[in-house]
Amino acid sequence: MTRLSYRDATRDDLAFIVGLMVKDSVVATDDLPDQPHHPSYLAAFDAIATDANQRLVVAELDGAPVGTIQLTFIPGLYRLGMWRGLIEAVHIIPSQRSKGLGGEMIQLALDQCRERGCGMAQLTSNKKRLDAHRFYERLGFQKSHEGFKFYF
Repeated sequence: MTRLSYRDATRDDLAFIVGLMVKDSVVATDDLPDQPHHPSYLAAFDAIATDANQRLVVAELDGAPVGTIQLTFIPGLYRLGMWRGLIEAVHIIPSQRSKGLGGEMIQLALDQCRERGCGMAQLTSNKKRLDAHRFYERLGFQKSHEGFKFYF
C-alpha cells in the first residue's frame, strides 16, 4: 500500500530539499542551507526542471513533504543502446525513517525507470552509509561495481 504522494519539486521546495540533504550529509560540504534561493541552487534547479531526462521529486505524507529523490535517465550505446536510470539524492526526514517510506520512494524510482525504457537502475551510496547499503540490498540492488569520484 502506497502511503506517499509524489510531485515534481518547485523552487519553493528548495529550502526543504537543501536543508534535508545537508542535515543528512556524512561529509562536510560548502552548501548553504540558510540560503536555499542562492543563485547557484536556482541555476541547478532550473537545469533539472528544464531537462527532459531529469526529475526532482518531493514525497509527501498527508500533504507534508517527507522526502526527496532525483532521477536521471541516461542514454547509452552499451547493451544495444540500453538506457539507465540513475537514482540520486534519496533522503527522507529522520522522523519518518524505518517505516517503509524509503522503499516506497525507491519503488517510484524503479517504476519511473521502467516507464522510460531503462534496462537498469543504478545508484551510489557513501561507503559510510552502512544502513543505506543494507536497505538497498534488501530491495534487490547488487553491489556490482566500485565507484570513483573526481572533484574539481
